[in-house]
Amino acid sequence: MTRLISGILLAAVALAAILFFPPVLLRVLAMVVAALGADEYLRVTDHRPTYARWIVIATVVYACWWMSRLEPFSDTTRDPGAFVLLVIVTAFCLGWVTLSVLASDRTIQGSATDLLAPVYVGLPLGMLVGVQVDAGWRATLLLLGTIVVSDSAQYYTGRAFGSRPLAPTISPKKTVEGAIGGVIFGVLFVIGASRFMLPGMSVSVGIILGAIVVALGIIGDLFESRLKRVAGVKDSSSLIPGHGGVLDRIDALLFATPAFYYALVRGYL
Repeated sequence: MTRLISGILLAAVALAAILFFPPVLLRVLAMVVAALGADEYLRVTDHRPTYARWIVIATVVYACWWMSRLEPFSDTTRDPGAFVLLVIVTAFCLGWVTLSVLASDRTIQGSATDLLAPVYVGLPLGMLVGVQVDAGWRATLLLLGTIVVSDSAQYYTGRAFGSRPLAPTISPKKTVEGAIGGVIFGVLFVIGASRFMLPGMSVSVGIILGAIVVALGIIGDLFESRLKRVAGVKDSSSLIPGHGGVLDRIDALLFATPAFYYALVRGYL
Protein backbone atom coordinates (compact mmCIF):
# COMPACT_ATOMS: atom_id res chain seq x y z
CA MET A 1 0.00 0.00 0.00
CA THR A 2 2.85 2.39 0.81
CA ARG A 3 4.41 1.77 -2.59
CA LEU A 4 1.08 2.35 -4.33
CA ILE A 5 0.33 5.60 -2.49
CA SER A 6 3.80 7.06 -3.02
CA GLY A 7 3.69 5.99 -6.68
CA ILE A 8 0.37 7.77 -7.22
CA LEU A 9 1.67 10.91 -5.50
CA LEU A 10 4.84 10.89 -7.61
CA ALA A 11 2.84 10.48 -10.81
CA ALA A 12 0.47 13.28 -9.80
CA VAL A 13 3.30 15.69 -9.00
CA ALA A 14 5.11 14.86 -12.24
CA LEU A 15 1.95 15.30 -14.31
CA ALA A 16 1.09 18.59 -12.62
CA ALA A 17 4.62 19.89 -13.23
CA ILE A 18 4.50 18.91 -16.90
CA LEU A 19 1.08 20.41 -17.52
CA PHE A 20 1.15 23.54 -15.38
CA PHE A 21 4.69 24.57 -14.39
CA PRO A 22 6.26 27.47 -16.31
CA PRO A 23 9.79 26.93 -17.67
CA VAL A 24 11.43 28.64 -14.70
CA LEU A 25 9.78 26.33 -12.17
CA LEU A 26 10.54 23.30 -14.34
CA ARG A 27 14.19 24.25 -14.35
CA VAL A 28 14.19 24.65 -10.57
CA LEU A 29 12.47 21.28 -10.12
CA ALA A 30 14.94 19.59 -12.46
CA MET A 31 17.86 21.12 -10.56
CA VAL A 32 16.47 19.84 -7.24
CA VAL A 33 16.05 16.35 -8.69
CA ALA A 34 19.57 16.58 -10.14
CA ALA A 35 21.00 17.48 -6.71
CA LEU A 36 19.20 14.57 -5.04
CA GLY A 37 20.22 12.16 -7.79
CA ALA A 38 23.84 13.33 -7.66
CA ASP A 39 23.96 12.86 -3.89
CA GLU A 40 22.66 9.29 -4.26
CA TYR A 41 25.12 8.56 -7.05
CA LEU A 42 28.03 9.76 -4.94
CA ARG A 43 26.90 7.74 -1.93
CA VAL A 44 26.51 4.59 -4.02
CA THR A 45 29.95 5.09 -5.56
CA ASP A 46 31.44 5.60 -2.07
CA HIS A 47 32.43 9.23 -2.36
CA ARG A 48 33.84 10.17 1.05
CA PRO A 49 35.29 13.72 1.19
CA THR A 50 32.45 16.02 2.26
CA TYR A 51 33.76 19.22 0.71
CA ALA A 52 34.35 17.49 -2.62
CA ARG A 53 30.86 15.98 -2.53
CA TRP A 54 29.28 19.43 -2.52
CA ILE A 55 31.49 20.57 -5.38
CA VAL A 56 30.40 17.62 -7.50
CA ILE A 57 26.73 18.14 -6.62
CA ALA A 58 27.01 21.83 -7.51
CA THR A 59 28.59 20.89 -10.84
CA VAL A 60 25.73 18.49 -11.57
CA VAL A 61 23.15 21.17 -10.77
CA TYR A 62 24.96 23.66 -13.00
CA ALA A 63 25.09 21.12 -15.83
CA CYS A 64 21.33 20.63 -15.49
CA TRP A 65 20.70 24.39 -15.53
CA TRP A 66 23.04 24.92 -18.50
CA MET A 67 21.42 22.19 -20.55
CA SER A 68 17.90 23.37 -19.73
CA ARG A 69 18.36 26.85 -21.18
CA LEU A 70 15.50 28.05 -23.32
CA GLU A 71 17.55 28.07 -26.53
CA PRO A 72 17.81 24.78 -28.44
CA PHE A 73 21.20 23.15 -27.94
CA SER A 74 21.71 23.16 -31.70
CA ASP A 75 22.06 26.95 -31.58
CA THR A 76 24.81 26.84 -28.94
CA THR A 77 26.92 24.49 -31.05
CA ARG A 78 27.41 27.32 -33.54
CA ASP A 79 28.57 29.68 -30.81
CA PRO A 80 32.29 30.61 -31.22
CA GLY A 81 32.57 30.40 -27.44
CA ALA A 82 31.85 26.66 -27.55
CA PHE A 83 35.53 25.91 -28.15
CA VAL A 84 36.53 28.03 -25.17
CA LEU A 85 33.94 26.20 -23.07
CA LEU A 86 35.35 22.86 -24.21
CA VAL A 87 38.86 23.93 -23.15
CA ILE A 88 37.58 25.07 -19.76
CA VAL A 89 35.68 21.82 -19.17
CA THR A 90 38.69 19.75 -20.19
CA ALA A 91 40.99 21.72 -17.90
CA PHE A 92 38.50 21.37 -15.04
CA CYS A 93 38.30 17.59 -15.49
CA LEU A 94 42.06 17.16 -15.58
CA GLY A 95 42.51 19.49 -12.63
CA TRP A 96 39.85 17.71 -10.59
CA VAL A 97 41.38 14.28 -11.06
CA THR A 98 44.88 15.58 -10.37
CA LEU A 99 43.95 17.41 -7.18
CA SER A 100 41.78 14.54 -5.91
CA VAL A 101 44.60 12.06 -6.33
CA LEU A 102 47.34 14.29 -4.94
CA ALA A 103 45.38 15.88 -2.08
CA SER A 104 43.60 12.77 -0.81
CA ASP A 105 43.89 8.99 -0.78
CA ARG A 106 41.47 8.56 -3.67
CA THR A 107 42.42 6.57 -6.72
CA ILE A 108 42.30 7.83 -10.28
CA GLN A 109 39.28 5.61 -10.87
CA GLY A 110 37.47 7.06 -7.88
CA SER A 111 38.20 10.62 -8.93
CA ALA A 112 37.13 9.94 -12.50
CA THR A 113 33.83 8.56 -11.18
CA ASP A 114 32.99 12.07 -9.97
CA LEU A 115 33.37 13.44 -13.48
CA LEU A 116 30.65 11.12 -14.75
CA ALA A 117 28.06 12.65 -12.40
CA PRO A 118 27.28 15.80 -14.46
CA VAL A 119 27.01 13.75 -17.66
CA TYR A 120 25.04 10.91 -16.10
CA VAL A 121 22.60 12.99 -14.00
CA GLY A 122 22.80 16.70 -14.79
CA LEU A 123 22.74 16.90 -18.59
CA PRO A 124 19.87 14.41 -19.20
CA LEU A 125 17.61 16.17 -16.69
CA GLY A 126 18.40 19.48 -18.35
CA MET A 127 17.57 17.93 -21.72
CA LEU A 128 14.23 16.78 -20.33
CA VAL A 129 13.35 20.39 -19.52
CA GLY A 130 14.56 21.34 -23.01
CA VAL A 131 12.14 18.84 -24.55
CA GLN A 132 9.28 20.41 -22.59
CA VAL A 133 10.25 23.98 -23.48
CA ASP A 134 10.98 23.33 -27.16
CA ALA A 135 8.20 20.86 -28.01
CA GLY A 136 5.61 21.18 -25.24
CA TRP A 137 4.04 18.84 -22.74
CA ARG A 138 2.90 16.33 -25.36
CA ALA A 139 6.50 15.50 -26.29
CA THR A 140 7.45 15.12 -22.63
CA LEU A 141 4.53 12.80 -21.94
CA LEU A 142 5.38 10.78 -25.04
CA LEU A 143 8.91 10.21 -23.74
CA LEU A 144 7.81 9.40 -20.20
CA GLY A 145 4.95 7.23 -21.42
CA THR A 146 7.30 5.20 -23.59
CA ILE A 147 9.54 4.48 -20.60
CA VAL A 148 6.59 3.55 -18.37
CA VAL A 149 4.91 1.32 -20.98
CA SER A 150 8.19 -0.38 -21.83
CA ASP A 151 9.04 -0.96 -18.18
CA SER A 152 5.62 -2.49 -17.50
CA ALA A 153 5.83 -4.63 -20.63
CA GLN A 154 9.26 -5.91 -19.63
CA TYR A 155 7.89 -6.98 -16.25
CA TYR A 156 4.76 -8.75 -17.47
CA THR A 157 6.21 -10.36 -20.59
CA GLY A 158 9.21 -11.44 -18.56
CA ARG A 159 6.96 -13.10 -15.98
CA ALA A 160 4.84 -14.75 -18.66
CA PHE A 161 7.48 -15.89 -21.13
CA GLY A 162 10.88 -15.17 -19.61
CA SER A 163 13.37 -18.01 -19.45
CA ARG A 164 16.71 -16.60 -20.61
CA PRO A 165 18.44 -14.12 -18.26
CA LEU A 166 19.37 -10.83 -19.87
CA ALA A 167 22.14 -9.88 -17.43
CA PRO A 168 22.24 -12.50 -14.66
CA THR A 169 25.17 -10.99 -12.77
CA ILE A 170 23.60 -7.53 -12.72
CA SER A 171 19.83 -8.00 -12.57
CA PRO A 172 18.85 -11.68 -12.30
CA LYS A 173 15.13 -11.01 -12.76
CA LYS A 174 15.49 -9.38 -16.18
CA THR A 175 15.05 -11.68 -19.14
CA VAL A 176 15.69 -11.51 -22.87
CA GLU A 177 12.00 -12.18 -23.51
CA GLY A 178 11.04 -9.33 -21.20
CA ALA A 179 13.39 -6.96 -23.00
CA ILE A 180 11.94 -7.97 -26.37
CA GLY A 181 8.43 -7.40 -25.04
CA GLY A 182 9.47 -3.99 -23.74
CA VAL A 183 10.83 -2.99 -27.14
CA ILE A 184 7.74 -4.21 -29.00
CA PHE A 185 5.18 -2.53 -26.75
CA GLY A 186 7.33 0.59 -26.39
CA VAL A 187 7.54 1.01 -30.16
CA LEU A 188 3.80 0.36 -30.56
CA PHE A 189 3.11 3.02 -27.93
CA VAL A 190 5.30 5.58 -29.71
CA ILE A 191 3.61 4.89 -33.06
CA GLY A 192 0.11 5.07 -31.61
CA ALA A 193 0.56 7.95 -29.17
CA SER A 194 2.58 10.11 -31.57
CA ARG A 195 -0.47 10.41 -33.83
CA PHE A 196 -2.04 12.58 -31.12
CA MET A 197 0.98 14.01 -29.33
CA LEU A 198 3.42 14.59 -32.21
CA PRO A 199 1.44 14.18 -35.44
CA GLY A 200 4.39 15.39 -37.52
CA MET A 201 6.44 12.30 -36.64
CA SER A 202 6.60 9.69 -39.38
CA VAL A 203 5.99 6.01 -38.66
CA SER A 204 9.56 5.11 -39.61
CA VAL A 205 10.97 7.68 -37.18
CA GLY A 206 8.59 6.42 -34.51
CA ILE A 207 9.80 2.85 -34.95
CA ILE A 208 13.48 3.77 -34.86
CA LEU A 209 13.19 6.30 -32.05
CA GLY A 210 10.93 4.03 -30.00
CA ALA A 211 13.38 1.13 -30.27
CA ILE A 212 16.35 3.33 -29.38
CA VAL A 213 14.60 4.96 -26.41
CA VAL A 214 13.50 1.62 -25.01
CA ALA A 215 16.90 0.00 -25.55
CA LEU A 216 18.69 2.89 -23.86
CA GLY A 217 16.18 2.77 -21.02
CA ILE A 218 17.00 -0.89 -20.44
CA ILE A 219 20.72 -0.10 -20.49
CA GLY A 220 20.17 2.75 -18.03
CA ASP A 221 18.30 0.44 -15.69
CA LEU A 222 21.09 -2.13 -15.86
CA PHE A 223 23.74 0.56 -15.37
CA GLU A 224 22.21 1.75 -12.12
CA SER A 225 21.65 -1.84 -11.00
CA ARG A 226 25.34 -2.48 -11.56
CA LEU A 227 26.27 0.55 -9.45
CA LYS A 228 24.11 -0.72 -6.60
CA ARG A 229 25.35 -4.30 -6.89
CA VAL A 230 28.97 -3.15 -6.66
CA ALA A 231 28.06 -1.01 -3.64
CA GLY A 232 26.12 -3.88 -2.05
CA VAL A 233 22.86 -1.93 -1.67
CA LYS A 234 19.33 -2.66 -2.82
CA ASP A 235 18.22 0.93 -3.45
CA SER A 236 20.07 4.18 -4.14
CA SER A 237 18.37 5.61 -1.02
CA SER A 238 15.17 5.35 1.03
CA LEU A 239 13.89 8.78 0.06
CA ILE A 240 10.73 7.54 -1.68
CA PRO A 241 8.75 5.05 0.45
CA GLY A 242 8.42 1.75 -1.37
CA HIS A 243 10.35 2.96 -4.40
CA GLY A 244 13.88 3.56 -3.15
CA GLY A 245 15.67 6.70 -4.25
CA VAL A 246 15.54 9.25 -7.03
CA LEU A 247 17.99 7.30 -9.19
CA ASP A 248 15.84 4.20 -8.87
CA ARG A 249 12.95 6.09 -10.47
CA ILE A 250 14.83 7.90 -13.24
CA ASP A 251 17.60 5.46 -14.17
CA ALA A 252 16.03 4.52 -17.53
CA LEU A 253 15.08 8.13 -18.26
CA LEU A 254 18.65 9.36 -17.80
CA PHE A 255 19.86 7.17 -20.66
CA ALA A 256 16.81 7.54 -22.92
CA THR A 257 16.32 11.32 -22.78
CA PRO A 258 19.45 12.31 -24.77
CA ALA A 259 18.31 10.23 -27.78
CA PHE A 260 14.85 11.80 -27.70
CA TYR A 261 16.33 15.27 -27.29
CA TYR A 262 18.71 14.73 -30.19
CA ALA A 263 15.81 13.68 -32.42
CA LEU A 264 13.98 16.84 -31.38
CA VAL A 265 16.77 19.31 -32.08
CA ARG A 266 17.55 17.59 -35.38
CA GLY A 267 13.97 18.12 -36.50
CA TYR A 268 12.89 14.48 -36.66
CA LEU A 269 9.90 15.02 -34.36
